[in-house]
Amino acid sequence: MNKQSEFGMKQQRGKSIKLLLKLTLVVAFVGALIFAFMPEPIKVDIISVKQKELLVTIEGEGKTRIHDIYQVSTPIEGRVTRIEAEPGDRVLAGKTVLANMSPANPRFLDKRSETQAKADVEGAKAALALANARVKQAKAQLDYDEADFKRTQELFNKGSVSKANLERAELRLKTLRAELETAESNQQVMQSRLEAAQARLLQPDEAPNSATPSVSTCQICIYSPVDGTVLKVLHQNESVVPVGTPLVEIGNIQDLEVVIELLSTNAVLVSPGDQALIKRWGGKEDILAEVKLVEPAGFTKVSALGVEEQRVNVVLRFIDPVEKWRSLGHAFRVEAAIIIDRTGKTLSIPLSALFRFNENWSVYRVVDGKAFITSVKLGKRNERYAEIIEGLELNDQVINHPGSHVADEVSVVAR
Repeated sequence: MNKQSEFGMKQQRGKSIKLLLKLTLVVAFVGALIFAFMPEPIKVDIISVKQKELLVTIEGEGKTRIHDIYQVSTPIEGRVTRIEAEPGDRVLAGKTVLANMSPANPRFLDKRSETQAKADVEGAKAALALANARVKQAKAQLDYDEADFKRTQELFNKGSVSKANLERAELRLKTLRAELETAESNQQVMQSRLEAAQARLLQPDEAPNSATPSVSTCQICIYSPVDGTVLKVLHQNESVVPVGTPLVEIGNIQDLEVVIELLSTNAVLVSPGDQALIKRWGGKEDILAEVKLVEPAGFTKVSALGVEEQRVNVVLRFIDPVEKWRSLGHAFRVEAAIIIDRTGKTLSIPLSALFRFNENWSVYRVVDGKAFITSVKLGKRNERYAEIIEGLELNDQVINHPGSHVADEVSVVAR
């Protein structure tokens, strides 16, 4: 082979290498360009379809209350001593003295009333003096007739007077005795009128019962009507109060129940005996309860948005032992979930994974890193989860909280 042909072959080989390098650079550039403009997988929250028991509940807000609250009031108008009981104190029926009362002092008299009262006293004294005089007169007349009757009786025994004279003397004696009794009774009436007139003149500083009584020598002791706990002290300081003044509220804290306000459209789904869970009451665990009563009458309440709503009170009683909810008291705020239906172990997903597509409930099912719209058929649901009847299988992966950036067949990756 001559030098000229060898030089041509080298020249041809150099051209091939240059062409190969150019092609490699072009392919690398196109690949880099495609990679640069290729969309990145969307980061999403991916969850698995699980089996769980689904509780269908109706939730409402309410407060606790003691079923029977006793309000102790004053039985008379008078002075009540300072109440030493404090909220939370234990009381025993018929033994614990809640308050001590005494009759009220008389009121001060104005000038006109005082003048009239004094005139009444003078009149009562004059009437009493007249009654005393009549009693003396009746006694003197009776003494004389008793002596006269004895003389007539002696003459009758001797036969000097007739029986008719003796009977007339005896009748007069009986009449005088009756007149004496009448005069003495009238004397007592006049004495009472005088005392009443004098009592109207009494001033507060002259009242015989003005001293404050102690519990050991209380005049009118007000006892606790039931065993329980002091809830409120409505009147604590010593003062003169009218009859029927509320003093203390008492109740048995173990007689606690819960009143939940529900919309009337939800209340018709609740029945006595349904189980309920007391939530967000401040404790670590929910409290088990049951429906005791759905009140037959509703009431109107204005919502926070200014809409009038018809609501119904649903009363719950505790099933869990008192040790679990002992820290609750009267009028504490609670929330409750009333169980109206439940399922066994069933496929379920959060409601946040569902959306409407072509008038069907759908989810984004993740397969090999891509999201696919999948129609599902729902069963029972509550505020958080829905039962899946068709469309998904156990451990299928779906997107939770899909946003507007997620579409069918889009590449996705877990956050």
